[in-house]
Amino acid sequence: MADPDAPLFHPRDIARSFALLTRLPAPGADATRGAAAAWTWPLVGLGVGALMALAGQAALLIGLPPLAAAFLALGTGIAATGALHEDGLADCADGFWGGATREKRLEIMRDSRIGSYGMLALLVTLGLQAALLADLFAAGLLLPALLVPAVLGRGAMVLSMAGLAHARPDGLARHVGRPGRATALVAVALASGIAVLIGGPFAPAAIVAAAAGMVGVGALAIRKIGGQTGDVLGAVQVVSSLAALLALTAMAAQA
Repeated sequence: MADPDAPLFHPRDIARSFALLTRLPAPGADATRGAAAAWTWPLVGLGVGALMALAGQAALLIGLPPLAAAFLALGTGIAATGALHEDGLADCADGFWGGATREKRLEIMRDSRIGSYGMLALLVTLGLQAALLADLFAAGLLLPALLVPAVLGRGAMVLSMAGLAHARPDGLARHVGRPGRATALVAVALASGIAVLIGGPFAPAAIVAAAAGMVGVGALAIRKIGGQTGDVLGAVQVVSSLAALLALTAMAAQA
């Protein structure tokens, strides 16, 4: 758990979070605050989403179809994060459905090799994201499509960190720690506020959908391995973001 005496905010927290969650340069970053810096994770999502938006908009401007632009935007996000969250999703899919016991599931999740369940999970989620993004790009909603899911997915990660116990005594999640309640609430408020500013009337549905995705992954993780790991948090980010994107697309279709 986070140090109760640690200050809630620190000037270098954004740099620390970029260093942890992305492959982007983060001058001044260190690992001294761990989960205490997690209130800034939605801002990391905003930064990654902005890079994705630049790639997607550039693709559209040179005449590429929306689906190609969507895949290029997704590729930019994956490159920026080093596929951190997608790797977590794949490991969870392999472990949750490839092992018969809690111990075996955790062992499979630690294996760097990808199995059939993990590959299928990536194919389905990335393919669905690309299809949904293409529809939203064609409707002129590129910025909400990329930024709203990105910030909500990172907010969901922080809330999951705070609410779920560690499933193993070591690993990245244990090293980073668990954020305090105030840190988690700031992250959720920040993610929701940014989503409302960018998504407007579509934002409430996206927020509810992202929360449902987070709860679903968390409940499955508790059942399968008894709590959270870094892989579980990655799966939370991907599923919550995808759920938000589904809600945005549904709302846009009704507008």
